[in-house]
Amino acid sequence: MSEKIVGILGGGQLGRMLAASASLLNVKVVILDAGDNGPAKQILAPSEPRLAHIDGSFADPQKIRELASKVDVLTVEIEHVDAAALEDIQTTTGLQIHPSPSAIRIIQDKFRQKEHLASNHLPVSDFVAVDSTVESISAAATQLGLPLMLKSRTLAYDGRGNFVLRELSQVPEAIAFLNNRPLYAEKWVPFTNEIAVMVVRTVDGELQSYPVAETVHKDNICHLVFAPLRSRDASLSQRARTIAENAIRSFTGAGIFGVEMFLMQDGKIFINEIAPRPHNSGHYTIEACETSQYENHLRAILALPLGSTALKVPSSAMLNLIGYSANMSEITAITTAALAVPGASVHLYGKAECRKGRKMGHITVVAPSDAELRARLRPLLQALPDATPAEVDRFAPPPPVPGAGFADAHPLVGIIMGSDSDLPVMLPAARILDRFGVPYELTIVSAHRTPDRLVEYARSAAARGLRTVIAGAGGAAHLPGMVAAMTALPVIGVPVKGSTLDGVDSLHSIVQMPRGIPVATVAINNGVNAGLLAVRILSAGIPGLIGAMDEYMKEMEQEVLGKVEKLQEVGWEKYVVKKT
Repeated sequence: MSEKIVGILGGGQLGRMLAASASLLNVKVVILDAGDNGPAKQILAPSEPRLAHIDGSFADPQKIRELASKVDVLTVEIEHVDAAALEDIQTTTGLQIHPSPSAIRIIQDKFRQKEHLASNHLPVSDFVAVDSTVESISAAATQLGLPLMLKSRTLAYDGRGNFVLRELSQVPEAIAFLNNRPLYAEKWVPFTNEIAVMVVRTVDGELQSYPVAETVHKDNICHLVFAPLRSRDASLSQRARTIAENAIRSFTGAGIFGVEMFLMQDGKIFINEIAPRPHNSGHYTIEACETSQYENHLRAILALPLGSTALKVPSSAMLNLIGYSANMSEITAITTAALAVPGASVHLYGKAECRKGRKMGHITVVAPSDAELRARLRPLLQALPDATPAEVDRFAPPPPVPGAGFADAHPLVGIIMGSDSDLPVMLPAARILDRFGVPYELTIVSAHRTPDRLVEYARSAAARGLRTVIAGAGGAAHLPGMVAAMTALPVIGVPVKGSTLDGVDSLHSIVQMPRGIPVATVAINNGVNAGLLAVRILSAGIPGLIGAMDEYMKEMEQEVLGKVEKLQEVGWEKYVVKKT
């Protein structure tokens, strides 16, 4: 694929997955890390003596120069490297180093990173430099307010090096906890969600971003990742991707970058941190996207065409496997459970020692819908030693009991009606979806009496994960058409029989849509057919529903054939009497 030899500074799990992708492209790789059996070195054996992996620290300038002498392109799996050594190598030898040493130097100092982002007019919370003194930190608290986030400028990750200052009396404790390291302070950001975008940049400056993911942290370590992000704000994903791409455009060098962000209640987005390398929040791309973050990193630094960043599955999640003790048995129990879950892929990192808080692997789960994804994730969360029922239900809620009258937390179909008087007509559609196991929600949305609710519902439908909408209305029956005008999803209209024209007015209103705004319309009061049509629409992306629909049709056939036999057995006169 490429004759260039790639050198990787760091041989942990990110280097391991990068090396695995390199092996599929037949790209030669040399790894610098301490020891002979690190996670990355286990993946690729040197093909010849000159390509032997190097034993040493990825922050040792002499070892970095030794690696540089063996390769054509140098990259990193961790930013805590000697940026000065990289700059010297680049200047004296002209070696390609990605991302650029200047970008690494900025990013590895979180205060300088924030200064850089702010100077490029990118959204960050207020921040100030502080010294490790009571006076300096107290002054920052007066300026930014409490609570206050104190952060180490360098060598901090997974929450290490962070301290939440809630009261000034905690300042001595904070200084001791942060070990007198160089600090800065950030204004507290009361975010509602943490989100992340992986962005890949080529040597020519071309940018592509991956779908926005929601990240969930536990004990300051990434616990879960869900992709794509679901939101009632239809503009959120594009806004987040634009911010992430603009952030990476402000740096130099090629490769993959992870952009972590905070989402506020009012929809504002603040950049938290940037990683100049593959990132935990992008692990899902291995199974869920057409090209993983690791392969695209290699493509970018080797000047190969970038692969598609699009999702190839409707829904995905990543569960980090974090050590609970020195005993590996807890991790083994979780991975064993994962082997029985459809769509689950286990990644173990080959680390010789398990300890509390250490990343030992991850599990990716993919599914044809969000509801199915949560159902598959549920037994994995239940297998965690520290899982609580509340936590499991929060991230993987059980589906509602069919016929109980409550919406699924992750619906594929939205059933809406203009009035509660339409409920008897729309309930049969719900019963059909129950029968086929299709998750749905059912609610009232009036085109005339609640226009703002109509607009919000229609425009957020796709972003929330809905894939079709069934809309029932009587009289003027504007609801289905207005929804179809505001969403790209298929809309099925159900004319509801009224008191004046027996529903013919509603039928004409729904079916006579102008060119360009289609609404599939069923017969008057025929909620059953609306439900069946929704199932058939979904079956285009969920093949299992095709088989279920075949079974339904066979049951209908057997029901009719049974009536034929009965008619022949008793004669039509008795049959009619019995029926009446």
